[in-house]
Amino acid sequence: MGRGGEPRRVHAHDGELGAAVARAQEGDEAAFTVAYRLVQPGLLGYLRGLVGDDAEDVASEAWLEIARDLGRFKGDGAGFRGWSATIARHRALDHLRRQKVRPRSSVLEQDVLELAGPHSTHDQALESISTEHAVELVRGLPRDQAEAVLLRVVVGLDAPAAARVLGKRPGAVRTAAYRGLKRLAKQLGVEGVTDGGPQTLGESK
Repeated sequence: MGRGGEPRRVHAHDGELGAAVARAQEGDEAAFTVAYRLVQPGLLGYLRGLVGDDAEDVASEAWLEIARDLGRFKGDGAGFRGWSATIARHRALDHLRRQKVRPRSSVLEQDVLELAGPHSTHDQALESISTEHAVELVRGLPRDQAEAVLLRVVVGLDAPAAARVLGKRPGAVRTAAYRGLKRLAKQLGVEGVTDGGPQTLGESK
């Protein structure tokens, strides 16, 4: 169970990631490469939602910091995803301040979309989104909804972990993610989307 009694979201490779991080902290460079391979796709998708075409440059800055501070990290694979996302977000916001532009909404890449729960509203909403269509749809989301969707869907964090990245309460992240996905579902004409929302995201009726 995660904080607040919510079942913790388990990523398919969190066990492998946790083991790789532990070995990397002992100086195993090959293990660090494994950790990079497992985390980078989601991290890059998240950064594309914040800084657009500059995502790869910002990701490089983030990974330099991750490598430098790796010895300070304490936790498992899921924790490493959240820790990495926090570092990446800080670097993205620094980049945006330098560029003096506002964060852009997400480019959700189809190959990194992984949603929990079979036949959920989220699955139905996103199954039919092509990369090009996703760009147009998610750019229209408010920033808080876009970031919540990115962290929960692309990076694969649970609500408490995403909340720590954003400095918000888990309930606020659940609500923002649900509203963003609900808006996408409506635009796609997905049936069965109600104002009550999926209970797994903690949206009260």
